[in-house]
Amino acid sequence: MHLALYLSDTGLHAGGWRHPDAENHDPMQLSTWLSLVKKAEDALFDFAFVADKLSVDDIYAHDIATTVQYRPGYARPEPMALLTALSLFTHHIGLGGTLSTTYGEPFHAARTLATLDHFSAGRMAWNAVTSTNDGEARNFSKQHHLGHQERYQRAGEFIDAVHQLLASWQPEARVVDKASGIYVDAQKVSYTHFCGEHFQIQGPLTVAASPQGRPVQILAGVSQDFKTVATRVAEVIFTVQPDRERARLFYQQFKAGMVGAGRAPASCKILPGVMPIVGATRREAEEKRQLLDELVNPLAGLSFMSASMNYDLSQHDPDALFPDIFDRISGSKGRFEYVIAQARKEGKTLAHVAKTYAASASFPVMVGSAQDIAEEMISWVENGACDGFVLMPADMPTSLNDFADYVVPVLQQRAAFRTAYEGTTLREHLKLPLR
Repeated sequence: MHLALYLSDTGLHAGGWRHPDAENHDPMQLSTWLSLVKKAEDALFDFAFVADKLSVDDIYAHDIATTVQYRPGYARPEPMALLTALSLFTHHIGLGGTLSTTYGEPFHAARTLATLDHFSAGRMAWNAVTSTNDGEARNFSKQHHLGHQERYQRAGEFIDAVHQLLASWQPEARVVDKASGIYVDAQKVSYTHFCGEHFQIQGPLTVAASPQGRPVQILAGVSQDFKTVATRVAEVIFTVQPDRERARLFYQQFKAGMVGAGRAPASCKILPGVMPIVGATRREAEEKRQLLDELVNPLAGLSFMSASMNYDLSQHDPDALFPDIFDRISGSKGRFEYVIAQARKEGKTLAHVAKTYAASASFPVMVGSAQDIAEEMISWVENGACDGFVLMPADMPTSLNDFADYVVPVLQQRAAFRTAYEGTTLREHLKLPLR
């Protein structure tokens, strides 16, 4: 299986930063991130991945106090700058960062990515996101966020433009012939002349072809608009699947969609997020999960959900049945379709769902001994539910250390995970073709 690390200084669980073992080091210190990435590299992870958001979560009643500590984007470094630094102190592990297709420009993105792929010797990936809320829009001189469908249309065009720019240089275009005075073989550099609804770009890129051909393309989501773009261009899918059966169905449908788009199913790896809570025994692990859940402030969930939905939940009674608001959501729609439907079916209140959501963000939580968790992960892969996982540690660094020190060796003993890096580039780790 393939393993990626969701790189967060505090962990995904909203109670994680409050856990007695949480260290809460300064996120603006490089050493905070480097220690986590080096741990993942020592455990032979395929790559580490940095999420990002372009605003604070202030949609819920303009509250930020409960969310700043653990969501991506707050008092955290800019992803590409962070990955530049991490690339200098790592040697094998891939490095992925998030870029917004709604508030970015393809030329700038392509130039940054190609540069980082050179600096990292071919270990870069990028997660193209559409951003989610009006708070992000207001930081880019707009009053309202684009609609869901329009965002994904722009995203598809953005990604196509980046890929064409990255292809504007052929390998060995830089010849540096002193005798003739020719520095670049003009026949190996092409103008892009990209012309779309959202972008018109002349090109060529100002950076030579990157070591991988182009950095690995990550996409995250589950909505139909997402799938329309992802089946065509994604090479890694980071997805939210609450259980194995739903993951298996998504896997089958997505791979079939790839075939329909003329792509080989193996050319994209599907990696659902998972939060493992490891204990010496199942009981010890369950006790840790219970403590983490008790430490969740419900307001953290309400704020996070509001920002992700781009809908202010403070206008509803938190102790009433979860409102039927799916049609009013203009942010992340795919994951909340399931969350809202299940909440209403089971008669759960808004406050109850918010606290539960803050604990896992709807990712499956695997609780037990290292053997328990390894067996469950293997069963997902063997039953056609995924190609591996994005590890979402509950708290840092304990949850990462527990997984790396105890679960990874079991996976290796079962011949389910590598015992050494076999290549140098991220494409080689993921067994993806050069582009």
